[in-house]
Amino acid sequence: QVQLVESGGGSVQAGGSLRLSCAVFELTYSRVCMGWFRQAPGKKREGVAAISRGDITYYADSVKGRFTFAQDNAKNTLYLQMDSLKPEETAMYYCAATGGACYPTPLFDSKYNYWGQGTQVTVSS
Repeated sequence: QVQLVESGGGSVQAGGSLRLSCAVFELTYSRVCMGWFRQAPGKKREGVAAISRGDITYYADSVKGRFTFAQDNAKNTLYLQMDSLKPEETAMYYCAATGGACYPTPLFDSKYNYWGQGTQVTVSS
């Protein structure tokens, strides 16, 4: 059983930065792959980034070079550093976990079975 709690969302101007955090609470060490997803009103949920237990990272093409996903296992916390944010990236951002491997579909939301409540990110132009 895994519980995920996101934080760090907020409002920022275009070109600005935010760092999202995902605190992981688990009764057993059952997570193998962690992901960040986002969903804007009226749009489908999309995968943003994923990280394996071995620190292999995966990114959506739209965020490569601007977002960085990292994990601090000592603190059981994961971080998504988001730089050069764009207005179209305004969305609710969710942390997710799965006991399955990230590869080969790290950004498919159907592979994740634990989800946080989300944190809102608003980017103004």
